[in-house]
Amino acid sequence: QVQLVESGGGLVQPGGSLRLSCAVSGFSRPYAIGWFRQAPGKEREGVSCISGTDGRTYYADSAKGRFTVSRDNAKNTVYLQMNSLTPEDTALYYCATDLPGEYTPFPACPHHFGYWGQGTQVTVSS
Repeated sequence: QVQLVESGGGLVQPGGSLRLSCAVSGFSRPYAIGWFRQAPGKEREGVSCISGTDGRTYYADSAKGRFTVSRDNAKNTVYLQMNSLTPEDTALYYCATDLPGEYTPFPACPHHFGYWGQGTQVTVSS
């Protein structure tokens, strides 16, 4: 069974950085991973994704120039490096993979994500 476990969230001051991790287990084929976030009172939105076959990366406009997604296939882990954080980045961050389930649209990414981890909280505040 596929499992996704996020970690690395926390409280950070504006302008600070965090690196989120998504540990993946149970896959027997290349898989894409997407990072999403949901702020209180808002819909879940896509942030970034990385393809499983060629490692291509994609970003929402809100993430371009500040966030970097990467993967370490030897560790079965995908990372989201977040720099220059602002209070508007405060949200519950999820990773998801391209299996059937509850889909959230992410137009900037060519994959469709329906299988979710439990999320990790990121709070940006002084």
